[in-house]
Amino acid sequence: MTKVVLHNKINAEELKKKIRESSEERTTISFYKYHYITEPKAFRDQLYMAWEQLGVLGRIYVADEGINAQLSLPTKNLEAFKTHLNGIDFLRDIRLNTAVEDDGKSFFKLAIKVRKKIVSDGISDPGFDVTKIGTHLKAEEFNSLTDKDDVIVVDMRNHYESEVGHFEHAILPDVVNFREQLPMVADMLKDKKDKPVVMYCTGGIRCEKASAYMLYKGFKEVYQLEGGIINYANQVKAKGLRNKFHGKNFVFDERLSEPVTDEILAKCHQCGNPADSHTNCANVACNLLFIQCPACQAKYDNCCSEECQAIAALPEEEQKALRKGRNFGRLVFAKGKKRKTS
Repeated sequence: MTKVVLHNKINAEELKKKIRESSEERTTISFYKYHYITEPKAFRDQLYMAWEQLGVLGRIYVADEGINAQLSLPTKNLEAFKTHLNGIDFLRDIRLNTAVEDDGKSFFKLAIKVRKKIVSDGISDPGFDVTKIGTHLKAEEFNSLTDKDDVIVVDMRNHYESEVGHFEHAILPDVVNFREQLPMVADMLKDKKDKPVVMYCTGGIRCEKASAYMLYKGFKEVYQLEGGIINYANQVKAKGLRNKFHGKNFVFDERLSEPVTDEILAKCHQCGNPADSHTNCANVACNLLFIQCPACQAKYDNCCSEECQAIAALPEEEQKALRKGRNFGRLVFAKGKKRKTS
């Protein structure tokens, strides 16, 4: 009996080359659902077997608290994919966020992973119920409510996301992860628990958990932008509504961002000139995520410093030797800290 392989075994560069050279039309979508899943591993395997046959590529997390999916698939298989989702009780008729700007080459392999949580939050209290959430707002409702003076708008994304694009008059916490942000926001607003609080994020998953957390912390009137910035941008465009989001929406795939407006809100982390394109340092041992303008990109060869530029220019074997035995983790440019530049 042939064993079914439930993970990708092809070299990543080969997969990237295949997708980049393909002329097949693909659609990039994302969705999430907080729902208690009793056997996440079995559920994960069922998804892999079904989605691999449909040509799905992407990054999907499954946990006992639900599912978080960011993926692309051949456009011709989109209806079949929806049919499969509708066959799963808690995913029936789920909202799918379609990418604002998309060439379908956002992902190169299918990775479905079982995690403790689909969004790491640092919360250990068993009394916290992630399904007791705030009120969803569609784009028009969001615009109307946030026009009021006493309404507090909070960006529930990391600083490197919000600095390239955000909503008008929003609080932009200076954080690098969601675990840090949740208690920070609750503490910032602890004297405003009777005020309406509106939360937003990229696709809705973080602000939904944040809305549950704020209710858990005693806030009386909590709202969340349904489908996040992605859904908002699509609704605004389709309905001709006023757009209150400015700049780019950061996304967690090969694109790194999708423009919502043409405004450039951020600055190059190396020279300080207007820029809003994120780069991962070409030195694999560094891989720092930072904002880099075209001039600095050319000057530093996609690196964050002259030091990394010199390392990236070394033969691959020498680079591997320098990296051996070291775990660098994920690095992002931290606001308020010394910049890693020459």
